[in-house]
Amino acid sequence: MRKNSLFFLGAASGVCLTLLVTAPQGAQWVGAAKASADAYSQLNLFGEVFERVRSDYVEKPDDTKLIEGAITGMVTSLDPHSRYMNDSAWKDMQETTHGEFGGLGLEVTMEDGLVKVVTPMDDTPAAKAGILSGDLISRIDDDAVQGLTLEQAVNKMKGPVDTKTRLKIIRNGAELPNEFSLVREIIRVRPVRYHTEGGDIGYIRISSFNEQTTDGLRKAISDISKQIPAEKLAGYVVDLRNNPGGLLDQAVSVSSAFMARGEVVSTRGRTPEETQRFTARGGDLIKGKPLVVLINGGSASASEIVAGALHDHKRATLIGTRSFGKGSVQTIIPLGTGNGALALTTARYFTPSGHSIQAQGITPDIEVLQDVPDELKSRSEIKGEASMRGHLSAEGTEQTGSQSYVPPAEKDDKALAAAYNLLRGVTVNAGVPSSPKTTVPN
Repeated sequence: MRKNSLFFLGAASGVCLTLLVTAPQGAQWVGAAKASADAYSQLNLFGEVFERVRSDYVEKPDDTKLIEGAITGMVTSLDPHSRYMNDSAWKDMQETTHGEFGGLGLEVTMEDGLVKVVTPMDDTPAAKAGILSGDLISRIDDDAVQGLTLEQAVNKMKGPVDTKTRLKIIRNGAELPNEFSLVREIIRVRPVRYHTEGGDIGYIRISSFNEQTTDGLRKAISDISKQIPAEKLAGYVVDLRNNPGGLLDQAVSVSSAFMARGEVVSTRGRTPEETQRFTARGGDLIKGKPLVVLINGGSASASEIVAGALHDHKRATLIGTRSFGKGSVQTIIPLGTGNGALALTTARYFTPSGHSIQAQGITPDIEVLQDVPDELKSRSEIKGEASMRGHLSAEGTEQTGSQSYVPPAEKDDKALAAAYNLLRGVTVNAGVPSSPKTTVPN
């Protein structure tokens, strides 16, 4: 892999390999030469179109924007997660992974020309205003989102602290768009929150995987162990629901906090030589205590790596609904001063048992469906990776659609109640990783 690259989470066929092995040496060279000639021919076509636009377009175009648009089109045609970031967008992304930036507190993606909310971050203006996962943003202030790139739309939502912005939201099931007025704040992404429950259980919520996640998790475990004596501690609940993912190294280190040893994840690129394996390091910080991990349709990428590793090593019981199914790794490749960076899908990732999560997701040991309010039933499910246009295909039957609703009040949270009951021995241990899947009906 390239040096100075950042790995984000965000299956290869062997057919061509057979052809290469059996083809004569000369045939391979001729094929490579022809492919190279075809590529140069296409580059000549690009140059011709570029010059024609520069000379004949009705208004004098900006050369930088032309090139940037061409690169963006090329990269985004590959899959939903590869993208080019200009210098401004690259700096914004660095702010996000460091865990502090100005804005509204939304994780977003692009869908059919509109900005789609993946999840509002906890305790941010967006969450407090009632913006929900699955909402589509059609206008930002007086500007239509249609025609903007994702970076342009995100930049419009950012701005000085204490300034206002208006978002027009299209919500599935609502007859008319809603308009929200929000006041920008400094968004300090606090990826880990925790508390004790009933004097015998430690609850840890991980909302994202940025550079602060592992340190936050270590502090959470340390504080909980001080508050609950070891002999009274029934176990831990780690809540990964609606966690969209983040940094690969943080997924590995978070998994390592609950595993004494063993493989966490492997990544496989285009060739066998690019395969990498990541193993647990640092030891089991909760010293073998029982562990339940909560997942749902909004748990993606890094969240799925953690859930998959702990499940395959029989270290945790998974409760909730099937995860999102994003099983690809994006390498962030800086392109030099002032040129931004490339987020390029370079590998698929696999759980320790060799299972590819791409477009399939992770199925929990105990499926628990939440009671969804009538007004939210039309948008309580996330379609998942398999529904995204241009996604990498699955190694098997693709799965799409999974409930992502989490009740705002813990007393109404059926998945969380099931986790507490399991740790306290109130329910039969039918959901341990080695047992058949159990379903708790709605």
